[in-house]
Amino acid sequence: MPRRDLIVGIDFGGTKILATVFNPHYKILGREKKETDAKAGVQRVIRRIARCVFDSLDDAGASIRQVRAVGIGAPAPVDPLTGTILDAPNLGWKNIHLKKDLENFLKVPVFVENDVNVGTLGEQQRGAAQGARSVCGIFIGTGIGGGIVIDGKIYGGFRHTAGEVGHMTLEAASTKKEATGLRGTLEALASRLAVNRDIRNEIKAGHKSVLAKTGSGNISWIKSKALARAIKQHDRVATLVMERACHFIGIAAANVIQILNPEVIVLGGGVFEALGPFMLPRIRKSAKAHTFPPCFKGLRIVGHALGDNAGVIGAAVYARQRLQSRKR
Repeated sequence: MPRRDLIVGIDFGGTKILATVFNPHYKILGREKKETDAKAGVQRVIRRIARCVFDSLDDAGASIRQVRAVGIGAPAPVDPLTGTILDAPNLGWKNIHLKKDLENFLKVPVFVENDVNVGTLGEQQRGAAQGARSVCGIFIGTGIGGGIVIDGKIYGGFRHTAGEVGHMTLEAASTKKEATGLRGTLEALASRLAVNRDIRNEIKAGHKSVLAKTGSGNISWIKSKALARAIKQHDRVATLVMERACHFIGIAAANVIQILNPEVIVLGGGVFEALGPFMLPRIRKSAKAHTFPPCFKGLRIVGHALGDNAGVIGAAVYARQRLQSRKR
């Protein structure tokens, strides 16, 4: 029988499933990517995740018999003990027993955590925050997620929802709201959805922007790369909106710093991937301006190092940690 030493890490989101096969030293041996197709229903999506695992193993020239465990980062609060997805609005899932259902297909241990939690763990173990004892991740994408790692372990809090910085209220009187209906939160003010909304409003108000031409005149959705190009062209609307977003992200980071006093804050996500050189110095400046000076001393605010691999590496690390904790 082949040696059972492989781990599969999965980054599971509202649009894609990415499965990656790792050896014990976290070298990538194979991978597979599929669309989530959430509208197909819960069981079909779970079957697609399982298929993604098998196809990634085919790519690695390996079999499921060589896999010790599968780790998965999911886009929602998760009960890590039972592997239950508690509430994933972008999937339409609530109280879904992902661990149990996937184990029925794969016949190997499956461990489930929040996707930003495992992304932060990946950066702490193998990326931009490697070696730091306390790390907070802020991932800016369609929404905004956060994760906390203390002494190399994910900190989930009492109800497994610690680190939800996107839902931190920054403007209590604001009319701007996020998908959950909460108003004045970081996600409502600085996520990609919020940036799109604010750019549309600026253009509708008569302010000129190269983004007005995005998608043959359709400005309902502006991709991060188009936003980055606009800023490089010194587009006033794009620049002002993104500067405002960075200002709010910096304030949120300052609040995290003053509550947790981490060694490192790691910034990531799709928007940061495209706009990191623009965003990082502005977020640092805003965070420093809103932080009590003794709390800021020695702190590092850095961009992610692992990119799209943060989630799959973190999920694999998490699965290995859970296996090891079983042996104690």
